[in-house]
Amino acid sequence: MFSDLILRNSRRSRKENGLFFSSLVISIIAFYIILSLSRQDVMIFLAKMESDAVSRLLLMIPVFYVATLGILFFLIYFACKYQLERRRKEFGVYLMMGMRRKKLFGMLLAEDLLGSGLALVIGLPVAIVISELISLITAKLVGMGIIGHQFSLSVSAIIFTIVGFLVIKFAAFLILSSKISRQEIGTLLKPSVENEKREAPAVVYGISAAAGIVMLAATYSMAISGISWSRNVMMLLTLVLGFVGTILLFFGMRAFIAVLIKKGKTDQKLHVFTFRQIQENVIRQSTSMAISSLLILAALCCFGAGIGIAGAKSLSENHVQDYTFRNFSTENPEDVLPHLEKTLLGNGLIQDFSQIWEMRIGYVYEKETVTDTEDVTEDQTVNDIGNETTAEDNALNENESMDVAENNIEDRIIDENHAVISCQPVIDEVRKLPQSEDRDLIINELESKGIANDVYLICLSDYNKLLAAAGKPTLTLAENEAAVYEDSNWTNDIRNQLFNSVLATKPEIMLNQTPWRLTGEVQTLNLVTDRSITLSFALIVPDDQFLQYTNGDYTVYVNAILNRENGRSASLMSAISDMNERLDNSDLPEEDITYESYLQNMGRQLFFMVAASYVTIYLGIIFMVVANTIIGVQFLMNQQKTGRRYQTLIRLGATYKDLCGSARKQINWFMGLPVFVAAVSSLFGVKALFVGLISSYKGGEGQGQMIAMAAAMILLLCVVEWVYMTVVRRSSDRYLLTLMQPQREE
Repeated sequence: MFSDLILRNSRRSRKENGLFFSSLVISIIAFYIILSLSRQDVMIFLAKMESDAVSRLLLMIPVFYVATLGILFFLIYFACKYQLERRRKEFGVYLMMGMRRKKLFGMLLAEDLLGSGLALVIGLPVAIVISELISLITAKLVGMGIIGHQFSLSVSAIIFTIVGFLVIKFAAFLILSSKISRQEIGTLLKPSVENEKREAPAVVYGISAAAGIVMLAATYSMAISGISWSRNVMMLLTLVLGFVGTILLFFGMRAFIAVLIKKGKTDQKLHVFTFRQIQENVIRQSTSMAISSLLILAALCCFGAGIGIAGAKSLSENHVQDYTFRNFSTENPEDVLPHLEKTLLGNGLIQDFSQIWEMRIGYVYEKETVTDTEDVTEDQTVNDIGNETTAEDNALNENESMDVAENNIEDRIIDENHAVISCQPVIDEVRKLPQSEDRDLIINELESKGIANDVYLICLSDYNKLLAAAGKPTLTLAENEAAVYEDSNWTNDIRNQLFNSVLATKPEIMLNQTPWRLTGEVQTLNLVTDRSITLSFALIVPDDQFLQYTNGDYTVYVNAILNRENGRSASLMSAISDMNERLDNSDLPEEDITYESYLQNMGRQLFFMVAASYVTIYLGIIFMVVANTIIGVQFLMNQQKTGRRYQTLIRLGATYKDLCGSARKQINWFMGLPVFVAAVSSLFGVKALFVGLISSYKGGEGQGQMIAMAAAMILLLCVVEWVYMTVVRRSSDRYLLTLMQPQREE
């Protein structure tokens, strides 16, 4: 009998408060996914390449775990409080009929454990499946393939998920149940009384709404324009304006709803009652609605930015060569490639590569500008090329980044009267283009060449081999003709289109006092596998003139592509991993030959992507669960407090259908307003994140892809919000049905 009562009560609680139960399941899923991160294929692969970075990321997981436990504790406490308050009369009846308080406490504990166990039984299998899907999708998204994927089950993640969930659930239960069980029977049987809140004059609400809109507009403008990212103070000001503006907007919505009441069709059933309820709820819970809206905004921004970053940073983009070799023991650049081929042949590795070719890079040699005491060595050239830029450097402002890339050369004396390059005719052509930020960046870049007095050259035949390997048409250049090269990290599609329109006119430049013509289109293929080595600007020139202008002093990189026939049964990543082991066990280290594989380069970029996507998506899930549970439960609590009003309407002849229709309109407004404000704000918020955090994607195809994926994710989350609203509607309908029951018995 007692066990049947527990089962019946537990089943009824889940039906009446499906929103809370669903949130518990989602929380369990989020817990397991973040805790099992170390067992993901992507992380296992990344640990081989970037073990230190992975270790730091994994050390952050306990911090997220503990912080999430704290957040969810208050969520569970809030929702359980609503559940127990809703059953106050039921508990009073149990005690009045002779049930001991210890037995009542035991009954509530059994119900709670049953509900928690069911949430774990449902949530953990779903979490395991989703975790595997995320692992496969992420691997596919970054161009890794499956990499010999195997099903993984993190026992430690399961244990910590169960323990953490039960601890916070039991703690919230103890606090609330002890309060309920100590109350007198008369207090429990007494219906809850709604708290009245004094209303302010209508003009106050109007001013508040106007001030909120102005503050939010200022926030959006500062964020998108990049002002917020200029200084910490401006970022703090932006956050404060956004927070205060949202609070004021929701506080002032009473004036907007009052207008709707007056202009609405008063002949509709329960029209005035419905909007009065909405108006009072907004007044009474304006702060909760604002905070929920901000949490939903945070969730949308996290999801949008995380998915956008993951999608836009596909590592398969511009992938041509699998390996890049450097030979530090050979002084003569012409001997680098033969020596490497001989070493590979001696170790039985030469047949594993389908293509091997040089990539010769140097800068214009100027006898009169090089000091006698500071010779420019090959190692200095290596350090100068791209200035060893890293992924963190690429997040700098583009203007600053270009300045760094061109001004770090300390070994050359600047002679303004004999500049290596003069781009003034090209600059004049660019100035004729419509004014834009991208046009100004091109001008600044070209003007910096004469100031830095440093021009990098790329050998035409070498670059043509790269184009052929990529399946692209090769370049044909006449004497004193050059093609422009810019690394993809330093430019974008819009800027390239602008520059190409100028190159179509074949503008003239002066190189060592000799006129040259720029032709073709901007070239952006990665010169080497190592993406930390970049050139913001270079000229591709014919071979003879390359050797003439560099005076035979240049850096040689050797690119190689694995023989796909030998690795037919394995994925590319597996083939590269196997080759890395063979290279490490060869004579290459003894010959002072180093290599950089696509696998190693991927590891550096992948860390940023994983940290951005996994962490932000995890936080997005938590924010979404907390926000929707708070706003949904808040409405149901307000509905319960105003239950007498619904009973009065029933006595006046209102039908169950009329009451449900009124309640659903209230839900649409009460939950829809925070979602609507958050969705509008997220369009600006995601854009601001891209502007501030990922400056290299400013404009062009990359940012377009990110914004498109972010928009799709925001749309998907709006669908999730609709599901939450549906769950609240059903809970409301069940509650209204209980109010109709006494009338039916009469």
